Amino acid sequence: MKQRIFMYLFIFSILLILFQYVNSKRVFEDLNIKLENYRSVNTKYKDSIVNLRDELMNLAHFGIEGNEDALSYFENDGYNTSELIPHIKDELYNHNEFKGEHPLIPYASNEGRRMLINTVKILNHRWIIANFSDGEYWGEIFLKYWVTEDKTIEFNLVESFLYPFD
Repeated sequence: MKQRIFMYLFIFSILLILFQYVNSKRVFEDLNIKLENYRSVNTKYKDSIVNLRDELMNLAHFGIEGNEDALSYFENDGYNTSELIPHIKDELYNHNEFKGEHPLIPYASNEGRRMLINTVKILNHRWIIANFSDGEYWGEIFLKYWVTEDKTIEFNLVESFLYPFD
């Protein structure tokens, strides 16, 4: 009787070990599959990050933030560029507050609306490109600007374009 109990315990423990082995093997394989999926997704995301970084560098190519010569031009005159660049944009946006027609936009607005500058991109230490709209018509302007000795900003319209209305 005692031998039978040991034999049944032995068979039961073998079955238990076999069940644990099969179960852990299945769990291990599932984890390996998930890990491979995560690795492939991670590789895809790393490639996307590299592509986005390259695209960002291409887009920032024509901008004052990435133009060391333009920044050093202002720094050589004693300006703090981290304060000056927002000041230039603010001065341009302040032209939106003038009464009547916009002084820099050469197009009349439609039906009581006003042409307003929406977005500004400072290209370098002399040029700005901006887009404008009255809600129905829109376009872009190309400006020259100067920082005078009394730290005021002067703008001069070089070119403008109004998109055709469909």
